Amino acid sequence: MLRKIIEIDDAKCDGCGDCIPSCAEGALAVVNGKVRLVRDLLCDGLGACLGTCEKGALRVVEREAEAFDEVAVHAHLATRERHGPPAAAAACPGSRPVEMAPRRRGLSVLAGEAPAPPARTAVNGSRLSQWPVQLHLVAPGAPYFQDAELLVAADCVPFAYARFHDDFLAGKRLVVGCPKLDDVQAYVGKLTDILRRGTIRSVTVVKMVVPCCGGIAAAVRTALAASGKVIPYREITVGIEGGVVA
Repeated sequence: MLRKIIEIDDAKCDGCGDCIPSCAEGALAVVNGKVRLVRDLLCDGLGACLGTCEKGALRVVEREAEAFDEVAVHAHLATRERHGPPAAAAACPGSRPVEMAPRRRGLSVLAGEAPAPPARTAVNGSRLSQWPVQLHLVAPGAPYFQDAELLVAADCVPFAYARFHDDFLAGKRLVVGCPKLDDVQAYVGKLTDILRRGTIRSVTVVKMVVPCCGGIAAAVRTALAASGKVIPYREITVGIEGGVVA
């Protein structure tokens, strides 16, 4: 039937999930870093979620869709109450893009002070400058990918290499993943989107020496080619005993 229903603009959606609590029917969820309509029949088309999106990614359109089904909504909400939303679709507050405030070693930056340089160390020694870092969770359109140096790290590297923060992470934006356990093609898609939408000045890949870890470097190289951009690229390999081997 032809009816009014929510439409999400992928190009504008940053996956923050702010719109999800406003949908009483549970029709919206974050999937692979973007808000999605779970099922047409769960959306009443009234647009209660519209005012919650700062990016303007939501609008009501008229198109062919299943009729709104209140019985299905009640069943859907009951399932969520018993089991929670599916892990892949959950609107996790921890996946909202956050840029860390600059800190000096041992001191917060106070009003009126000059900010610290980008390669700064926080009070606890961390050089992390944004959140989240897991490749599946980062939003490609996050502002911290503008004018940025990108570090793509296999997720075992920070455990093997003791000086990861100081030697690799300082001054860079970070994404991490495991090509052995995750979908490498999904990595390629996400990285391509980041490279196309951001203004990335350089890309550094830090991986382990084990053969399967080469998949993350291959994903980055494929994404660089797909992005159509020429960006300086560097690859570093860390041994299982903690030293740089290549």
